[in-house]
Formats: sequence, structure tokens, C-alpha cells
Amino acid sequence: MNTSTGKLLRRLPYVTLGVATMVALSSLAMSSKSADKSTSEPKATPISIVVNDRPVAREGKFGVSFAPIVKKVSPSVVKVSTSSKGREIQQQGGSPFDDPMFRRFFGEGQGRGNNRTLRTPPQRGEGSGVIVTKDGYILTNNHVVEGADEVRVTLQDGRDFNAKVIGKDPKTDVAVLKVDAKDLPTVEMANSEKIEIGDIVLAVGNPFGIGQSVTMGIISATGRATLGLDYEDFIQTDAAINPGNSGGALVDAEGRLIGINTAILSRSGGNQGIGFAIPSSLARDVMESLVNDGRVNRGFLGVLIQDVTPVLARKLELKDNKGALIGDVVPDSPADKAGFKPGDIVTEFNGKPVEGSRQLKLAVSRVKPGEKAAAKILRDGSTKTLSVTMREVPGAEKMAKADAKNDDDNEALKGVAVGDLDSRTRQQFNIPSNIKGAVVLDVEQESPAAEAGLKPGDVILEINRQRVASAEDAIKLTEKPKDKATLLRIWSGGNSRFLVVDESNAG
Repeated sequence: MNTSTGKLLRRLPYVTLGVATMVALSSLAMSSKSADKSTSEPKATPISIVVNDRPVAREGKFGVSFAPIVKKVSPSVVKVSTSSKGREIQQQGGSPFDDPMFRRFFGEGQGRGNNRTLRTPPQRGEGSGVIVTKDGYILTNNHVVEGADEVRVTLQDGRDFNAKVIGKDPKTDVAVLKVDAKDLPTVEMANSEKIEIGDIVLAVGNPFGIGQSVTMGIISATGRATLGLDYEDFIQTDAAINPGNSGGALVDAEGRLIGINTAILSRSGGNQGIGFAIPSSLARDVMESLVNDGRVNRGFLGVLIQDVTPVLARKLELKDNKGALIGDVVPDSPADKAGFKPGDIVTEFNGKPVEGSRQLKLAVSRVKPGEKAAAKILRDGSTKTLSVTMREVPGAEKMAKADAKNDDDNEALKGVAVGDLDSRTRQQFNIPSNIKGAVVLDVEQESPAAEAGLKPGDVILEINRQRVASAEDAIKLTEKPKDKATLLRIWSGGNSRFLVVDESNAG
């Protein structure tokens, strides 16, 4: 049970840039068919990815065919299909049908009153993914699987699997899936930090759901920040990629994975030669953390930073405007203990050059808590090197526990969202002031609770014969149930009654 309804409709994320639009490359379709039930819950195991660190050959020669590379890569690129159930939502306030003109055409009773129940249709989406281990770990985008009730993976040879979402990281748009299989075809992973502008690349995925496709281009730029994510370091390519390519592979001329295709810059929603991929090195770090630790462990430095603008560079008497300027240092933070001071300019961190604040943020995030890192700084015209021991981002563990609790199967009344009774909800659902309990805000379609007759606007008075005074009470009483059947006493439509929600066959 949840205390809020959350997102009931999955949407393609976008960022408007002038008259162009940044489009996440998963395709989405509406369907009235019910989603199939997932039957496989494979257990996550530790993961370690082997990386081919050798740079690609750069003799300047152009081959006549990439067929051998395509044959090598294609079996490891999969189609990812998602489905989410329709839900009932309460529309608050008036609607166009309250207008007298509408009532004249549709009848006096049409749409009157302040509350209406709307049903969102089931949704289906398609994207791509890349198999990176023989035992079934798959890299894809977070936006491909976000909000999905079921995820299925189809291989190039036609095999079809239920997939478990091992972890998601919205801050980088990376997600990790797992299928219960062995000896799967995998793609070799390269060190994306050794790519260069002008390198030939191939984009492999499932655009528009028509089947697997391969396109060719070059690396147009690196280090792009375009989608407004917390951690961005995109590879830009002119290889043709389109909706449905999200989560697919961007490989070098030797067939090694250098990126996960994510978004395009487009005026039409289709390819216009500007596509973006998450570097494989960043995706690998996130994947290993999600699989091994259950969450992404990012380092925390404890500084407030900004870019060095040309104006600041002149005032600070700097040779150029490279580096990240420290505006403040958090007391008792790793940076404070290491000796960082406001006005310091970080030019290198953990062996990586720092061009600006974004590069420092990325470099800091990729150092694990507890590890030491060296930082080169410019202070009063002199270069110094500071050693800092990283800590975990404050609150990260608490947030991870909260996420784990929300995903825990050890709870009753799954798919039911409740809230406290206040003046707004009482007015919305016409609930008398003498009724005490937790009001039902949302019930997933086809859930056991919906089948038992629970619906938005009902008030839960008791759970297993124990009184419910608030939404928090309802949440606590549904944790760690003794059995799969829950006895409820509810207030509904002016009357109180009992009902049983049996989840013994759910899922």
C-alpha cells in the first residue's frame, strides 16, 4: 500500500531547446489488452564486467562492409517491451461538461458535480536493451521501464523472457534488468573514456518496433549535457537513432559497447542526426553498484561549486577559465577535513581533468564512499594537491531503504493508495465529518483489492479488526501480514460493510 498515487501515466521525457525537442527514445503505445503476469523472480547476484581497455585502431582507412561487426553485436541487443495497468483516478473540480451548452446537448445529468472517476487505459511501450553478461544482466534506460508493471525481453533469435528490474537510477537514466537464462550472447564492453571525435560508430536497436536495425555514423562530440539529469556526460553521434532505440547499443568499429542510446535532438520527434548515448563507463559503474549494493553509492565531497566564467577568470587573474570554482565548503564534510577553502579552483580530481563544475560533479560521483581521491587545486596562484576521503551522499541510505520498502512484496493491499481525511478529501468524496479512517485515493485496475470491490472514495475503518485512524495506521497494519487474506471494514456510499481482499493468487 502506498500513501500517494504516484505517476499514473508514463510520459516520454523531453527538454525544449529553442524550436527543437529532446526526445527520449522509447516508443509508447496504448492497448486495451491486459498485461501478462510475471512468473520469474530471479535473484540478483554480484556482477563484475570485464572491459577491453584498448583504444580502437585509427589508421584512417574505411572498410567496405561492417557485416562481421553487425553479426557479432546483433544477438546481444534485445527488444524491451513494457506494460502497465490502467488505473482509476479522481478528477477534481469542474469539467467542460459543466458548461450549460454541453448539458443542453448531452442531457442535464451529464458530468454534473465536482467529482468524476476517470480510467486511464493500459499502456504498452517498447525500447531496447543490451545483454552484458551470459547469465542475463541487461543494460537499458530508466525511462524505458519507468512505471512498468511488467517487462519482457525478446532476443534476436525469438526467445522471449520475463525480466526483473534489478535497479533504476533516474539521475543517469540507467536501468538494469535480469532474465533467468544461461549462455546468452553478450557484447564486449570498451573503455568509453578512450573514444575520440570522428571515430566510426554503429547504433543497434529496435526503432519504432519494426525490428532490429543498424545505422552508422561518427562520434560528433563528447561530454554533452542536454537532458537536465543530475549526472550527464553524453556521447553525441550522427548515427540515425529513433524512438524505440532507447537502451540500445552504440558500438565502435570493432563491435565493442561504448554507449547506451538515450535521446535525440529533433524538431519532428524523429532522427535529425543529433543523438545522445550514455558512456559505457558511466553505465557500467551504475550497473555494478545497483547489482552489488542494491543502490548507487556515490561519493560526497561537500563543496558548492560553479563554472569559471571569462569575467571571473579576469578578476581572479587566471590564465584560462578551466576548472571548478569552490564557492563554499560544507562544515565537517570530506572537503572541509581535507583543507578545501572557498576560492579554490579544482583543476583535476582523481586523475581526471576538470574543465568545469559538471566534470567535477561527475568525477566526485564515481569515487566510492570510503575511498581516497587526490584533487589538484589552484589557490592564490599556486598549485596544491589535497587528499580527500570520500563519504556517502547524506540521506542516500535512508532514501534507498524507503525505496526498498516501497518495492517490498511483504505487504498487504498492493496497488492501493490511501491518504488522510481532511477537509479537501471529505469534500471531494462527500464523506461526513464523523467518519474516521484512511480514505482510498487509488486502486489499481485488476488488483485483488479492486476485485474485492474497494474503490477510490471508500474509507478504511478497520484492518483485520484493528481500528484505522490515519493513512499511517493503514500502512503499518498492512506490513508483514500473517496471511494473504486481509479483512477490511470500510465506509462506502453512506454505509459500513466488511470485505476480504485475498492476494493468495496475485501476480
